[in-house]
Amino acid sequence: MLRFSGFELDSERAELRRPDGGAIKLRPKTLEMLRLFATSSGRVLSKQELLEAVWPNVHVGEDSLFQCIREIRAALGDDKRQMIRLITGRGYLFEAEVTDTAAPQDVTTSAPAHAAPDTRAAAETNVEAAERPPGFGRRRSLALASVAGLAMLGAAIATWTLRPGLILARGPATIAVMPIAGAGNDPLVARMAADVSGRLADGLAKIENIRVLTAEAATPQADFVVKGELQKSEQAWTVRARMTSTATSEVKWTASTSINLADTDLQLQPSRLAAGVGHALALRINELLNTDTRVADSSRVVIEQATAHIKQTSPERFQAAQAMLEKALAEEPDNSDVQIALAALLMRGVQMVWLSPAEREAAETRAEAILQQTLRARPNHLPAHEAYCRFLNATNQFNASLVACAKALSFDPWNGIALYHVGLAQIQTGRFEDALATFRQADRFDTPQVSRWTWMIGAGWANLLMGRAEDAVPWLQKSIAITSASGRTHMLLAAAYQQLGKTDEARAAMEKGRELRPGSNVRNVPTPTKNSSPVYLEAADRIIRSMAAAGLPEG
Repeated sequence: MLRFSGFELDSERAELRRPDGGAIKLRPKTLEMLRLFATSSGRVLSKQELLEAVWPNVHVGEDSLFQCIREIRAALGDDKRQMIRLITGRGYLFEAEVTDTAAPQDVTTSAPAHAAPDTRAAAETNVEAAERPPGFGRRRSLALASVAGLAMLGAAIATWTLRPGLILARGPATIAVMPIAGAGNDPLVARMAADVSGRLADGLAKIENIRVLTAEAATPQADFVVKGELQKSEQAWTVRARMTSTATSEVKWTASTSINLADTDLQLQPSRLAAGVGHALALRINELLNTDTRVADSSRVVIEQATAHIKQTSPERFQAAQAMLEKALAEEPDNSDVQIALAALLMRGVQMVWLSPAEREAAETRAEAILQQTLRARPNHLPAHEAYCRFLNATNQFNASLVACAKALSFDPWNGIALYHVGLAQIQTGRFEDALATFRQADRFDTPQVSRWTWMIGAGWANLLMGRAEDAVPWLQKSIAITSASGRTHMLLAAAYQQLGKTDEARAAMEKGRELRPGSNVRNVPTPTKNSSPVYLEAADRIIRSMAAAGLPEG
């Protein structure tokens, strides 16, 4: 049992607890890195040392390291980076006084005090314990020696083996990633194929509930094999990939992704090719490992109909969509797809201000309860984590959102939507440089492309908050070129023009923004201030003043 700054890290139970005793949900790799920091307090750990300790015998990029550190800082509330400090050129230093004491052997009496505040976290910890790779059990031998430890292990195994739709109950699924073949004898194609192969394997290695094998000799031991081919034409790069089951030779997934040579910078090409394939593959892997055979396909039709209604963007359509989903959920109360769709719809009503204050509070409470219920039932279900990530951001629970979004990224490292929401939370907590880096990362991946305009407006906003109006303009212009119906983007562009002294362009952009968002004024345009950093509030106020100078009414 390691104690520091009021927190408790119980290695035997694989659990981090807050000062109030509540459990904090962390991914196994993140928990392992925190344990390494805590046992090495006061000593600088190099990046390579951290990578080798947390990912032994697996090659992963530094993005995995940075993601774990972000999750640890969010869990510990270390926004100012005082507990985990970056020592330039050397590594990271954990600065907290750590005491090492024996964990209580009789966990039966102590568990409820810690488990009650967050049963969802405890449930997920149990499931994750069953997913950990061989070797982890050695670190938990003392816990397994106790009666309570055996009971916990039995519950975890029962939860794992009885969940329907899982392909493997014995542990993480193994996936062999073969080198992508380059069509023809062109050395440029061969180099690009090797680059894309490496990036794809690195990304898949970040997914927490699978194990990646890259050596062809290991193929017979893998559950799935991924192969692909890269082709180059005068206009585009194209990757075609497929995943087959080793046991049955059945093709479980195929995908093709292309990038236009003229529209994509050379440095972005390998990232976007790997991400285009990887994003689609990650979604399919999550679907295969988490398909719930108890729910009917008829719900998909209802969800599609409800989505079509809400896209019309009117209170009447919102009510019709809600009635459809409520009826579907009454018929299939365990259908997670319907649960997620209903929670998203409720938040849509909140964000569009179609609900009274009392209705808004009720909608938020119900949406959160629905999503937590879904996550308890399906703790590895990517759509549920993505929806919860968005919900927490929309309700200004930024630190919790960072953890939830990181969880979504642990199942799909190329998920641009989750990255966008990480960036939004970083903005609201005053970490503008981090936010810009996150939005740039989403742009490097460009998946899914339908959401491209969101991280572009995010990058423009982050630059504007840092007083870089000139850098903000091209990002905002590109966002508008993709999706011109967002009034907020036009208003941010107006603020940027105003700060650059381009008053005519500023007034024209503001006029367009007000046309798209009638009734907008200085009072209702700012985002809610709950839990926002003073640094953010000060910078946001400067933007609002620029908007007012460009023609945004006072109220």
